[in-house]
Order: sequence, then structure tokens, then C-alpha cells
Amino acid sequence: MVKTYKQKFNEKHNQPKDKSNSIKQIADKSKISVKQAKAIVKKGEAAYFNNPQSVRPQVKSSTQWGIARLYSAVGGGASAKVDKNELKKGREEYKKIKKK
Repeated sequence: MVKTYKQKFNEKHNQPKDKSNSIKQIADKSKISVKQAKAIVKKGEAAYFNNPQSVRPQVKSSTQWGIARLYSAVGGGASAKVDKNELKKGREEYKKIKKK
């Protein structure tokens, strides 16, 4: 069985494989700023509406699609390439926030 990026994320962070994480939890564990994590989710939500034929039938909302994109981005999936600027900026912002 193929693991989802959510399951890989949870495995990496020693959590139950199907545990849902908030955007803030994903950002903190991935060491990116919440602001940039939300930007990635927002891009995923826009993609849900702008490219509906690519949305899998089990996905029921744009937020679900956006969070899946965030898991993919922080997990090194296809959206990591597309969202590389947000990830880079998010890591820089996270470092600044944690230094305070």
C-alpha cells in the first residue's frame, strides 16, 4: 500500500499514522512559518477550484486539498518544487521567530 504524505509526516514525527494536524502543527514540526504554510494551503485551495478535473473524488473540500498540498510540500512531494519559494521563505521566517 502506498503511504500518503500525511502518513509519512506522521510516521516521521512519531504520531499515529492517520492523525490530523493543524496548519500550525505542520508548520512547527516542519520548521516553517505559519504564514508561509497558510500561503501554501491557500494555493492548494485555489487549485481545487481552478483545476477541478485534477481533484480526486474522495476530496470533499478546498481546505482538505490545500492541507494535502502542504503535507506534500513539506514531505518533498511534487508540490515541494512548485512551492519551493514559500518553503524557503518559511524556513527563514521560522529561524527569525525562534531566535527571539
